[in-house]
Amino acid sequence: MNRYPVWKYAIILVALVVSGLYALPNLFGESPAVQVSAAKSVVKVDAAVLAKVEQTLKDAGLTADAVALEGTSVKARFADTDTQLKAKDAIQKAINPDATDPAYIVALNLLSRSPAWLTALHASPMYLGLDLRGGVHFMLQVDMQAALTKRAESLAGDIRTVLREKNVRHSGISRNAQTVEVRFRDAATADAAKRIIQDQFADLETVSSTDGADVKLVASIKPVSAKTIQEQALKQNITTLHNRINELGVAEPVIQQQGLDRIVVQLPGVQDTAKAKDILGRTATLEVRLVDEGTEARSAETGTGPVPFGSERYLDREGRPVIVKKQVILTGENLTDAQPGFDSQTQEPTVNLSLDAKGARIFRDVTRENINKRMAILLFEKGKGEVVTAPVIRSEISGGRVQISGRMTTIEAADTALLLRAGSLAAPMEIIEERTIGPSLGAENIAKGFQSVSWGFTAVAIFMCVYYMLFGMISSVALAFNLLLLVAVLSMLQATLTLPGMAAMALVLGMAIDANVLINERVREELRNGASPQAAIHAGYDRAWATIIDSNVTTLIAGLALLAFGSGPVRGFAVVHCLGILTSMFSGVFFSRGVVNLWYGRQKKLKTVSIGTVWRPDAGQQVTTN
Repeated sequence: MNRYPVWKYAIILVALVVSGLYALPNLFGESPAVQVSAAKSVVKVDAAVLAKVEQTLKDAGLTADAVALEGTSVKARFADTDTQLKAKDAIQKAINPDATDPAYIVALNLLSRSPAWLTALHASPMYLGLDLRGGVHFMLQVDMQAALTKRAESLAGDIRTVLREKNVRHSGISRNAQTVEVRFRDAATADAAKRIIQDQFADLETVSSTDGADVKLVASIKPVSAKTIQEQALKQNITTLHNRINELGVAEPVIQQQGLDRIVVQLPGVQDTAKAKDILGRTATLEVRLVDEGTEARSAETGTGPVPFGSERYLDREGRPVIVKKQVILTGENLTDAQPGFDSQTQEPTVNLSLDAKGARIFRDVTRENINKRMAILLFEKGKGEVVTAPVIRSEISGGRVQISGRMTTIEAADTALLLRAGSLAAPMEIIEERTIGPSLGAENIAKGFQSVSWGFTAVAIFMCVYYMLFGMISSVALAFNLLLLVAVLSMLQATLTLPGMAAMALVLGMAIDANVLINERVREELRNGASPQAAIHAGYDRAWATIIDSNVTTLIAGLALLAFGSGPVRGFAVVHCLGILTSMFSGVFFSRGVVNLWYGRQKKLKTVSIGTVWRPDAGQQVTTN
């Protein structure tokens, strides 16, 4: 009656072993570390950088627990924070001799101390939130007016292209703040242009006026369209920050909108504010411009003359100057994808770009009109532009697919594609608030959270053991298994644990024991009704199951509502709460019954069970089963 088949015990054993393995990394803690990564797309972190870091630490007399090249960064682990800070200063001076233009980012970090055999099993500790691990918090203000100005600049170029296609002659197009001004010689031409603009640019409203002998047409962005542009700019900035931070390997960043024009960024584990600012600012954008091949431009390239008006001077990857026109043909906004690849003829590494419909049309027209002229593709990173390649246009390029090649290595091609995929900021941002939470405060929060969970577990276990005796001990073992299983699941999912999450964990302990209380009381009721001990155990588990399901499902619905509609700390609480309900049903019923069956099921002539005092109101007495 009360016996489990072997396969059920196998499931319990497997769950116990797997839970133990994947919860184990959380016991090793984290070690202070210094992380060295590339600050520019053209810089690579390789074995040479690793050797330089090791030599620098040796020269400075600093001992590292481990120095290794992991992915695209060098990570050096240390025993304490004092050594970590000294190592950071020494490495910074050694590999970045020019502090104004650093080639590498040297940052403080916290890395897991898990042994290699656990890492090989992909067993990793839970991510800890900012309140537990320490890190940096930023409040960013998005310049919405700059987003509108940038949109007006783009519209000015589009209007110029459309009027040229429609053969409408104008006296000049210029952008004035967030409006576009177009001048015409006569009113008839101005009216024709106004109709074209109203027909093809739904976001603009136009007003005509006379300015001396000319007719001036002023196009401004409609209020509804301006609001949409600002909302899209905020969303694009959030997406770009997510891409950039995720590509750099910051574990579980929090990037959220706050209000109409602000973004909150939290980077757990990053102790260096300067490093965090560098991460936020490290976005690259693409610009396509025509090369100025005039006589003055040739003189400027050789250094014998000034840069002509309307052009700018940039360097290519080999340090040679290239004079390009200021007019931007395409930007990264027209880019839908960027992937590294190889040229089918030369087998050189390339970056393959895919343009949207608008970008493909513009690129086709420009290449058709500028055959045998050079086109420069520039990559802007941290405000500095670099000519990636400046090929000669041999024929019209249509279809929206563009290939960049320019003596790049495979790694450089991959890095360039990565930066372009991350996108550009739709509007500039300014940091208006920053906070750094040190690891010592995080450690204090962890200690307090651990104490709350420990004391809660101890109090519940003592009560259960006193009130239900052996059944209470079994319930306490099931509760410990539930806690182990919950930590393992959180670790396997790589969920972020915060202080609200630890509060949810303490709450789950109290809720999880509820299933065992229902079962134990049901067993007592069957014993009061005169059932045999084996029958009482069987009926207690079977008849309590429906009540346990009802109570847990209703609680799970509330948790899912918090998960769906909550954010920040509320969401962190909900994640642990929902997972805890699921693990408690497994441990409170399946696991505890397995232990009870193992202890009592093998006894054929069971006369008593140790479940505390059983009251029998009909007999007017109490019986203590032992």
